[in-house]
Amino acid sequence: ASMRFFLQYVGCFFAFFSAGFLITSTWTDCWMVNADDSLEVSTKCRGLWWECVTNVFDGIQTCDEYDSIYAEHPVKLVLTRAMMITADILAGFGFLFLVLGLDCVKFLPDEPLIKLRICLVSGVMLLIAGLPGITGSVWYAVDVYVERSSLVFHNVFLGIQYKFGWSCWLGMAGSLGCFLSGSLLTCCMYLFRETSSGRFHPAYSLRKGYSSAATIVTNVHLPSSQTATAKMYAMDTRV
Repeated sequence: ASMRFFLQYVGCFFAFFSAGFLITSTWTDCWMVNADDSLEVSTKCRGLWWECVTNVFDGIQTCDEYDSIYAEHPVKLVLTRAMMITADILAGFGFLFLVLGLDCVKFLPDEPLIKLRICLVSGVMLLIAGLPGITGSVWYAVDVYVERSSLVFHNVFLGIQYKFGWSCWLGMAGSLGCFLSGSLLTCCMYLFRETSSGRFHPAYSLRKGYSSAATIVTNVHLPSSQTATAKMYAMDTRV
C-alpha cells in the first residue's frame, strides 16, 4: 500500500509540472528564435500567437500579434495550435482528476475503489494528452529544421534564419512528462489492483457474514410460519 501511495504522489508531481509546461509552451512566444545571434542586435522569437523582438542592449521588447484566427495561416501553425490546446485541456483535467483520486484528499473517503478508478482515468487522460503534445512540438521543430536546412542547402540567405526555441523544448518536456505520469498511474493501478481489492473486500465479506448469521438466527428464533399442530398446542396451553 505504501508503494502505491508513493507512485500516486510521484505521478501527481510529474502531472503538475507537465501540465504547467504544456500550458506555458502554448502561450509563450519563443517557438522559433533567430540562429544568427552574433550578427544581430536583437533577438527575434516567433510563437504560435505573436512574434516578439527584444533589443540585446536595452532589453526593450516589442511584440506583434498575428492576424485573426479566422485569417489564413500556415498549416504548421494551425495544426500545432490545435494539438497543443488539446494537450493542455487533457493534461489539465487529468491533473485535477488525479488530485481528487489521491488518498490524502477527503473526497469520497468511504469509496476507496472509486478513488482508484479516478486515478486510473487520470492516468489514461495524461497518456492521451502526451500524444498531441509531442506530435505538435516535434513536428514544429522538425519543420523549422527542414526549412532552415533547405535554405542552407540552396545557399539562400534571407537576412535571418530561425531554429526552434525554448517554448518548443518546453512542449516536448511537458509531453514526455505526461507519458511518464500516465504510465506510472496506469501501471500503479494495475499492479496494486489485487492488493487494493484484498484490502477493502474482506470488510465487506465480514459484514456480509454477520448479516447472514443474523438472518439465520432470526429464522431460527422467529419462524415465519407456524404449523397447524403448533397452533393447536398453543391453544391447549392457554386453556
